[in-house]
Amino acid sequence: MEQAQTKRIVLGITGGIAAYKAAELARLLVKQGIAVQVAMTEAATHFITPATMQALTGNPVLVNQWQDDKGMAHIQTSRVADAIVIAPATADFIAKLALGLADDLLSTLCLARNCPLLVAPAMNKQMWSNPATQRNIQRLVADGMTVLGPANGAQACGEEGMGRMLEAEQLAQDIAAAFRPKLLAGRKVLITAGPTYEAIDAVRGITNRSSGKMGYAVATAALELGAEVMLVSGPTSLPRPAGTQLIDVTSASEMFDAVKQHASRSDMFIGVAAVADYRVAQPSKQKIKKSDAALTLELIPNPDILAYVASLPKPPFCVGFAAESEKLAEHAGAKRKKKNIPLLAANLAQNAIGNDDNELVLFDESGEHALPRADKLTLARALMRHAVALYMKGNRK
Repeated sequence: MEQAQTKRIVLGITGGIAAYKAAELARLLVKQGIAVQVAMTEAATHFITPATMQALTGNPVLVNQWQDDKGMAHIQTSRVADAIVIAPATADFIAKLALGLADDLLSTLCLARNCPLLVAPAMNKQMWSNPATQRNIQRLVADGMTVLGPANGAQACGEEGMGRMLEAEQLAQDIAAAFRPKLLAGRKVLITAGPTYEAIDAVRGITNRSSGKMGYAVATAALELGAEVMLVSGPTSLPRPAGTQLIDVTSASEMFDAVKQHASRSDMFIGVAAVADYRVAQPSKQKIKKSDAALTLELIPNPDILAYVASLPKPPFCVGFAAESEKLAEHAGAKRKKKNIPLLAANLAQNAIGNDDNELVLFDESGEHALPRADKLTLARALMRHAVALYMKGNRK
């Protein structure tokens, strides 16, 4: 009944084979008591008919700008929507959103919106991994849009990999979660991300291949839960997630100083950064000239940032990360106990560094919890849900 339909969603469907999943998604949303208004691109009508979507939602489907006599469907529809969901979102439509193009009803509706926009990518794995698509996805996230998926799996072209649209059941859950109370509203979350760079001389240094993508994804997931996010980032090329307070640092010592300033005032600390374990004892202020003689560098340990935060008199809820190359469960479990932290996320470094997808194993007092391979933002959301559950449980004691 209309009274139960407290939320209104515009479900945008673009021209991809995954459009068939939009029918089940619409059905599930209506079942949850959500009013669904479907808007389709012309290409989408070649994969699924407007008649099908109208039958499932009970509302006429919008296909072109001129369906109303004033040509203002994009304004009227967006103003009454609580959210717009694009599922599937093709690479072409994602590019339109990133550039702010508006050459059809659906793209115009997205540009004219004053409500949240959620995007569920669906495309071939090569299209998903293309640098242009990844730049566009980063732009959407930086602009405050929510990207749902994609998943890893079999694709219509016969290949297998990242790019498959999330299943309708998962999307329905994620969309419903967007309307739930912000569990971290009023809470301060401090996150470290990216690599650190330890100078050898004026032009050389010691660093690692961390891209910062996981840490930035965790920051985005925390923002979605309503947290006030302070992001301490080593050198990356990633755009700042909209809504975060960003502190740029270079070395482990600089990262440590920034964390010390904010840790005691934080409710949660998540150490995602790949902090260098060692630094050069006496870096040269000038470039060390090349010679035939061997160059010996004395390395000294960097401060253990996570251990420092966890040992504070009143520490925030601490989440650590471990990148191992072997014996994941053994090393990660030992690290969690040594650091005396409630939650640690671990992965094999060779499967994660620089990639857009990953798989994690979460370690807490109750044991191990595997998160299957997915894009890093999907993993970050699952990690944050687990962390928040433990955090809330601890606060109730």
